[in-house]
Amino acid sequence: MLVSLLKMQLRPYRRELGLVIFFQLIQTGASLLLPTLNADIIDRGVVPGDTGYILRTGTWMLGLTLLQMGASIAVVACGARAALGLGRDLRAAVYHRVNSFSKEELSRLSVSSLVTRTTNDVQQIQMLVLMTCTFLIMAPILVVGGVIMAMTQDLKLSWLIAVAAPLLLVGMVAIMLRLAPLYQAMQTRLDRVNLVLREQLTGLRVVRAFVREPDEQARFTRANADITDTALRVGRWNALTAPVIMIVMNVSSVAVLFFGAFRVDSGMEVGTLTAFLQYLTQILMAVMMATFMVMAIPRAAVSAGRVGEVLATVSTVLDPSGDPVPDAARSLSAPGSPSMAGPAGVPAVEFDAVSFSYPGAEEPVLKELSFAVQPGTTTAIIGSTGAGKTTLVSLVPRLFDVSSGAVRVGGHDVRELSFASLRSRLGLVPQKPYLFQGTVASNLRFGAPGASDEELWEALEVAQGRYFVSALPGGLDAPISQGGTNVSGGQRQRLAIARALLRRPDVLIFDDSFSALDTATDARLRAALDAAFADTTHLVVAQRIASVVDADQILVLEHGRIIASGTHAELLETSPTYAEIAASQTPASQTPTNQEA
Repeated sequence: MLVSLLKMQLRPYRRELGLVIFFQLIQTGASLLLPTLNADIIDRGVVPGDTGYILRTGTWMLGLTLLQMGASIAVVACGARAALGLGRDLRAAVYHRVNSFSKEELSRLSVSSLVTRTTNDVQQIQMLVLMTCTFLIMAPILVVGGVIMAMTQDLKLSWLIAVAAPLLLVGMVAIMLRLAPLYQAMQTRLDRVNLVLREQLTGLRVVRAFVREPDEQARFTRANADITDTALRVGRWNALTAPVIMIVMNVSSVAVLFFGAFRVDSGMEVGTLTAFLQYLTQILMAVMMATFMVMAIPRAAVSAGRVGEVLATVSTVLDPSGDPVPDAARSLSAPGSPSMAGPAGVPAVEFDAVSFSYPGAEEPVLKELSFAVQPGTTTAIIGSTGAGKTTLVSLVPRLFDVSSGAVRVGGHDVRELSFASLRSRLGLVPQKPYLFQGTVASNLRFGAPGASDEELWEALEVAQGRYFVSALPGGLDAPISQGGTNVSGGQRQRLAIARALLRRPDVLIFDDSFSALDTATDARLRAALDAAFADTTHLVVAQRIASVVDADQILVLEHGRIIASGTHAELLETSPTYAEIAASQTPASQTPTNQEA
């Protein structure tokens, strides 16, 4: 996964990678020549006392050093450009792929894990690329070239390299094998910490309401302790690398000096011994650098697998490649276009034998639903908790896809319409309205970016939000915190309704969107909607009978099936379930007694 991911994502940076290779060759070549020149200065300049030779050779060494410095800077610059560009592209790719996921993929992969994969996992891959650009070419060339150059200096001492380099390599590989599973555990436990923290921050009010702070603190402490324990184990193994490296390098240096002394007695020049010692140090340093890079591979491989899983995940709700219904695409392109309803007599929204099951569920949530919503009418859906009301309205904008049957909008199957053409004509107010950090105006313009201030006030007027927005410091420019936590639940609902109204959609979908409103505000809102959006089709999920009494059609949903349909008056006569719901919401003082009956 790591190799294929890097191969695909690094294609735009072939120029930078080519420059990295070029400058690393220059840097490595200079590193291999400098010890030989140093030996020449000692043997041919210092020992004979030839100052001219020292100056000439020293000038060459200075030039090579400056060239090596320049090449090193260029390697880091080009490598950083490639690595950081890769990180940017990967984050963008993950974001765009996650943005296409349906609720099914988001639930399976979990939001906290997706955040970790987009940040920490991408960073691990990015660091590996940077290390590779810095060490990959230089390390093997230094090892091979260092061995050759050392052998040219003195062949009889070369056995020290054959002992020291494999010894260092074995020690580093042993540490790496211990670290690989720990890196896997680190990423998993980091996901867990993010999950617990996200849950606690999101559900802070619930935690406090039930006085569960000690329990939640204990849960976070356990997750934090797990990742800390794993990090400490990783740190302990990493801490062994420095002693292993220093022991091998120091013992090797002492061995070179010890055995080299005998060689000097036999006629070996001092400069040659110095060069051999420098080449041995270079070889061991190259082995160390290569090992460090190899040690980063397991963690990056784990991260690449996690990122690759996201990129390879295909949403179960796919946007058609081009709209196969050209007329639909044209009719859905202009806001306020009445053609959304399709030809005369075609329902605005139609469910045709629709069934839906969540992945892994034992039985369908919705079962063989068939009904039609005529243009310009209001259809209300009412039923007990868990009846499938929210799931039903989620099928219209394709937040989920049906398991069987078809959902049609304007006579076209929603699966045949592009997301843009379908959703641009729908206005959805979700059950849990969400506001973004910004201002009242920026949140309202989320539904219509080009809306004027006058249009914002008009939408707020219909949504019964004008009064409280006017009272806020700054009015439309009043700040809104993330999630809208600085306004009440009813105010969030009215802002979410105004946001949907600004789109001037052909179909308005209210998913229990009046639950936080008092009865009087609810009534005023419905009256304003009927006046300002009389030609708009309304699909309303509600818990209160008062919110649906004026609907043209009311569907009673029970266990995923429509058990009754009709107007309010008809259902009171024909549906015991609806009559029971209505009676449960009628004040006792208004319930007729048996004698009155």
